[in-house]
Amino acid sequence: MSRAQAQRWIADGLVSVDRRRAARASVHVREGATVEVTLPASSRLREEPKAEPVPLDVLYEDEDVIAINKPAGMVVHPSFRNVSGTLLNGVLWRLRDRKDVRPGLVSRLDKDTSGVVVVALSAGAHACIQRDARAGRVAKQYLAIVCGTPRPADGRITLPLRHDPSDRRRIITDPSGVASETRYHVQWSRGRYSLVECDLVTGRTHQVRVHLAACGWAIAGDRMYGSPDSLIQRQALHSWKTGFFHPATREPVEVEAPMPADMQRLCMET
Repeated sequence: MSRAQAQRWIADGLVSVDRRRAARASVHVREGATVEVTLPASSRLREEPKAEPVPLDVLYEDEDVIAINKPAGMVVHPSFRNVSGTLLNGVLWRLRDRKDVRPGLVSRLDKDTSGVVVVALSAGAHACIQRDARAGRVAKQYLAIVCGTPRPADGRITLPLRHDPSDRRRIITDPSGVASETRYHVQWSRGRYSLVECDLVTGRTHQVRVHLAACGWAIAGDRMYGSPDSLIQRQALHSWKTGFFHPATREPVEVEAPMPADMQRLCMET
């Protein structure tokens, strides 16, 4: 199910924790708790993702973790609209001989955002990295080509974010939203574009796109929060680096994905 669907079920009183109705999606759940869901009659059951020979650009791989350089246009996980050809389908194919593998996405990217996606290969590895992420021990750096020149050249954006009540696909800034923070550094500015490095302190949906647009520096080609650009067919946003502690060895791991060709061309056009 989607997270939005799960949140609706919770809001509708269909989810209980230890036989008590879950009042809201943000309720903390103890280890070993029993979570029960009463599926609405209208629910459609989705099949488990299937292994498919989807080409993958593997940046890092071991027994516990795999990191992929996702191209723009690829969906990360199967959904009702995209049932096959996703990054997860490709991971299952690559690891089809490992019967113990239970891939879990540590990070997600929008369909038209490129770059590093980390996948844990067991429930334990996934839980460990997620705990580190909540404790601020996972680093995520993005590269964005924006319209305009951010001022100051270094700064932090702390605008709270929430879903747009009139369109759940969009995220808006709102004082009633959840706390969100993006730190940025302008690598260069020339012509009508600037290359901006963004460090995510929090990891909200569409965070970089909304924060930059709200400050007047919409990402080039972002049709949802900015405007189309004839020089690039998607938002010029790339998940550049991810750093985390290995779930088994606890050694630091840093994975980097080079800037894709379409963003490189846009840099040369400036």
